[in-house]
Amino acid sequence: MKRYLGRKKVMRIYLDNSDTYEGKPLWQSLMGKIQEEGLAGATLYKAAAGIGAHTEIHTFEIWSLSQKLPIVLEVIDDEEKILGFLKKYDGMIGEGLVTLTDVEVLRYKSASNL
Repeated sequence: MKRYLGRKKVMRIYLDNSDTYEGKPLWQSLMGKIQEEGLAGATLYKAAAGIGAHTEIHTFEIWSLSQKLPIVLEVIDDEEKILGFLKKYDGMIGEGLVTLTDVEVLRYKSASNL
């Protein structure tokens, strides 16, 4: 697991849970592509509220039939792998924000390497 340690990049894709791609939730389609491409790791975060590109507040409302909640898909790997992934699958993202930041991975453990 040493290949996962050291300086890496974190890509964050900011979407909302109503975004779709070919009839499936966009986050689910992107996670499938992340797995296919063998990226080191990904996590999906569901937020309580957010303000998007159209400056409208997205939040949970108990009386609403459809909930439009912000989500963030976070991916950690080498810069080259992340940029290659983004170049290949950017067309899947209709609206959203993508960021890339530095991160230092200090520890990466799984049951198979204990």
